Amino acid sequence: MKFRELGRTGLRVSEIGLGGEWLERHNTEEVKAVIDTCEQEGINILDCWMSEPNVRSNIGHAIKGRRDRWIIQGHIGSVWENGQYVRTRDLKKVIPAFEDLLSRLQTDFIDLGMIHFIDTAEEFDLALNGEFMDYVRKLKRDGVIRHIGMSSHNPEMVKRAVRQGEIEMVLFSVNPAFDMMPPVTDIEEYFAEKYDEKLGGIAPEREELYKLCEQNRVGITVMKGYAGGRLFQAQTSPFGVAMTPVQCLHYALTRPAVASVMVGFDNPQHVYDAVAYETASEEQKDYASVLASAPSHAFSTGQCTYCGHCAPCPSKIDIAMVNKLYDLAVMQDEVPGTVRAHYGQLGANAADCVGCKACESRCPFHVPVAERMQKTKELFGNLGR
Repeated sequence: MKFRELGRTGLRVSEIGLGGEWLERHNTEEVKAVIDTCEQEGINILDCWMSEPNVRSNIGHAIKGRRDRWIIQGHIGSVWENGQYVRTRDLKKVIPAFEDLLSRLQTDFIDLGMIHFIDTAEEFDLALNGEFMDYVRKLKRDGVIRHIGMSSHNPEMVKRAVRQGEIEMVLFSVNPAFDMMPPVTDIEEYFAEKYDEKLGGIAPEREELYKLCEQNRVGITVMKGYAGGRLFQAQTSPFGVAMTPVQCLHYALTRPAVASVMVGFDNPQHVYDAVAYETASEEQKDYASVLASAPSHAFSTGQCTYCGHCAPCPSKIDIAMVNKLYDLAVMQDEVPGTVRAHYGQLGANAADCVGCKACESRCPFHVPVAERMQKTKELFGNLGR
């Protein structure tokens, strides 16, 4: 495993990290198996944005006695309310939720205290110009967090964070689909030149973001490096070609300021698939030739990456999981039995959607959730009701 400096934090992080999101779907033993495998393969950084109590406890159990081996990104502003994830700046909710994180992870400090999910100017001003930020500063003064970070999907908010001065690192979504939004009408013209290992073909605002972070020594840890797995199949990739985990990782790790890619793992094999990057040949890493020969190109706005920020749902639908099962189903000529079984076991599903669209206002990728819920209901019927 190779390690990189994370901006000006002074921390050296493994270039492959653990994004804890998918651990939420697993029990104590399964979570421990994934985390043990990560440790064995040299991974030393994990991100826990999830507020769900069980996953926090399971991670804490898995790292017990080995806390010193881990650099933890813990989020401030992610809370568990009425059985669902909620993002908030209300200190009456934020403080108990963060203390719960410390307790369940069985630690008295978090290495990277992440200001959670800032995607709009209004959110930025609310979080960084008031009592919420005062609380974050106090946590740092008291040593409860060692460094201040921020998570965002919006390049403009990251640039604001860099210029703000106190933010030492950011968690940001990076993959070629998100980066290559064509700025011209003629897509064929835009992608006429062969890609190489430089900042060519990237949307200007994202190119500026990477350079600004590099210049100001604000490190980047990456989320959505696989675009929710969408890049692994030609029929779901916006480029019309399949990429490998190694190619996706290499793309993210060749962006300026990027120190680590936080990968979601469902099982130990997924860990091995990612750390294969460390011994991969240049030919195996080569994403440029794949993208240069791709038949089509598009930005992934409107496509679900299963991040979960659409929550909470008034009908208690796990929207990210429903979307994932729908996408898995439509990839096949017939809905696979395992997908039907998983869908049938959901406590609430697309049939319970009331079409309020509150989730759509929270989605960083502008997914038409209500429309997808209707399509899912038509596909699966009243299965599970």
